[in-house]
Amino acid sequence: MSTSTRVLELLSLLQNHRFWPGDELARRLEVSPRTLRRDVEQLRDLGYPVQAHRGVGGGYQLAPGGSLPPLVMEDTEAVAVVLGLRRIADRGADNIADAAVRALTKVVAVLPARLRRAADDLHAAMPRSEQTASTRRDADIGVLTALAAACRDHEAVAFAYRKRHGEQSGRQVEPHALVPHGALWYLVAFDTGVGDWRTFRVDRVADVAPTRRRFRPRAVPGGDAAAFVTAGIVTASARHRVDVTIAAPVDRVRAEAGQWGEVTEDADGTSRLVLHAESLDWAAFVLGSLGASFTIHEPPELADRLDAWAELFRKAVDADRTVDGTRD
Repeated sequence: MSTSTRVLELLSLLQNHRFWPGDELARRLEVSPRTLRRDVEQLRDLGYPVQAHRGVGGGYQLAPGGSLPPLVMEDTEAVAVVLGLRRIADRGADNIADAAVRALTKVVAVLPARLRRAADDLHAAMPRSEQTASTRRDADIGVLTALAAACRDHEAVAFAYRKRHGEQSGRQVEPHALVPHGALWYLVAFDTGVGDWRTFRVDRVADVAPTRRRFRPRAVPGGDAAAFVTAGIVTASARHRVDVTIAAPVDRVRAEAGQWGEVTEDADGTSRLVLHAESLDWAAFVLGSLGASFTIHEPPELADRLDAWAELFRKAVDADRTVDGTRD
């Protein structure tokens, strides 16, 4: 073996066993103890913390270091890493899922095509019940890692996009960030075709094509990609726009309800809250939790829902007084 090939083989052996006796390691590599020591020094120069144990029964082992150096993996190990990271991207909490996709982007970029196919085949061969239970975010791993690489490299991409009702369109965007939200992945990007920011569901993206055009990153509206996605989802799925004035300081309303809508301060010290709600019952719950009086600007049907809730509570109070006449 050449020196470089031998050093890689040495690294693989050290990563596969906790401890190697020096004479056995030299025999495996078919080198002298002196050559083995030189190869160990090369690994140390590359940042791998190889510990040497002298004396009878002495040998070598990898120790934890201050940083994670590159790993050398066998084919089956690489496939297992891809499947594991893919599972985390599907099921993990948002922050760890994001890290899993970044790691997948690095691994897939250097993975031989045959191993990539093997990982895809194994994933597809999972029993349907297991696949349903473990997969939360339905996104093609090739699309996901291609978009992640474009975000990392600030490279514009083109892709086909399927809208909510099935219409197909071609998009050219400057990708900013991938955001895991609930059961889906979203791409936050500046759409150069419309000249504005957009969010795209990654499970509706196909045929990602790099343009080799680099761009200077823009500031995402509000400065937070995750918040931008959340606001877009809430607005798109909401059936009702609720606009109220609340007799409470703006700081308090923003702290308790700011995650659900936009809070601004009126001139008289009251707060204006605008939120988008799928259900007026949910809006009533949010407003009631503030414990402050409020005035409804829209929609008028909110007053009817509040009246129904008030009647329900009145009946509960009256029933309680009937059971225990000492209460007033």
